[in-house]
Amino acid sequence: MIPPGPRLPSAVQTAWFIRDAPGMLTRLRRKYGPIFTVRFTGLPPEVYVTTGELAEQVFRTDHGGGRAGEARREFLAHMVGEHSVLTLDGDPWWRHRKLLNPPLRAKQVAGYRDDIAAIAAERIATWPLGRPFALRDRMQDITLEIIIRLIFGIRDAGRVSRLRALLPHLIETGGSPLIPMLPEKFRRIPFGPYPRFVRVSAEVDAILFDEIRRRRAAPGGTDVLGRLLDTELGDHEIRDELITMLLAGHETTATGLAWAFERLLRMPEILDRLPDDETYLDAVVKEVLRVRPVVYEAPRMLDAPLRLGEYEIPAGWYAGPFIPLVHHDPAAFPEPDEFRPERFLDGPQSRAWMPFGGGRRFCVGAQLALLEMRVIIREVLHRLELTAPDQAPEARRLKNVTLAPANLTRVTARARTPARTP
Repeated sequence: MIPPGPRLPSAVQTAWFIRDAPGMLTRLRRKYGPIFTVRFTGLPPEVYVTTGELAEQVFRTDHGGGRAGEARREFLAHMVGEHSVLTLDGDPWWRHRKLLNPPLRAKQVAGYRDDIAAIAAERIATWPLGRPFALRDRMQDITLEIIIRLIFGIRDAGRVSRLRALLPHLIETGGSPLIPMLPEKFRRIPFGPYPRFVRVSAEVDAILFDEIRRRRAAPGGTDVLGRLLDTELGDHEIRDELITMLLAGHETTATGLAWAFERLLRMPEILDRLPDDETYLDAVVKEVLRVRPVVYEAPRMLDAPLRLGEYEIPAGWYAGPFIPLVHHDPAAFPEPDEFRPERFLDGPQSRAWMPFGGGRRFCVGAQLALLEMRVIIREVLHRLELTAPDQAPEARRLKNVTLAPANLTRVTARARTPARTP
């Protein structure tokens, strides 16, 4: 027996999901229980699970029976290529993962702390004062600069300037969930989103491949590209992993930061404890990512039937957790609607916490993302006092590959008055 789900046409389910994914799946969870089926246009059926225990069962297919790369390839290969840890499976994936682990371990990325702080301070100094603005856009400026300088390691002013202009367009045009669903004939429309994406992608690739060739001639450097050049990866493989880190670490981290301030500006009692209590700040970041996860799912394409409770999911279907609902599973997170950072101080972290996915495919860049969030939050709070023009919580909206604040976290900033010295 397969899990139940709505009988609406797949086109209607697709449109509903794009318009309000959290609302749609919350409603289906109430109607059908913790396991249900959704059908999207042009894709195999997808079974969503909504508890930590069920998510663990899906993630166990990483050891046989499920392919995370295949599940993502349809949506991401046009952006990240065929040599990305996001789209590979089996031995090729494991080879790439082992080579990416060393430069992205917590101990290694900790060396970027001062650089991240300096980049954040530089960009924060350009923010407008006394009038509302979208914080997420400003956070994207910071995380993009981190990618260009610390991941790509590009220092040439002209190239940095060109990439600042190109990379947001690459994500915006290539990240639309509609592109993988477009029939081939519609992708060829001259002024459509896909041809624009192809043009931008080609220009970005020209810069990256030239940078890779230049750096091979003069090896070294502490940036991630410099470290990858010391591995056995070829030029195209390195290009794909650089674009993967852009996709996985730019918009997602910026959105996480936007949610952090969207939540904190409505909870002054928590904000008052920041930013200098490092342990508590880390717990706050993790609680933000629990209540407002940025990446909403972590699917697997099933190679073999999967038994989940009373249901059997056929091979060839997708199965995966809908992360926002897993993070509100009361069995894993008591009183899940409460924002309570202390839950990450009181004992071992629940395996149901999965803002970076789970199983063997846990995001390799998680430690860098968490470091960026802690450092950037601290830099903002040391320099500015932020207020929310509207105290009503912002809704969640699908934005490219993320669930973002509907108003992109509207804030007003003013310079923080330095404490007087006695």
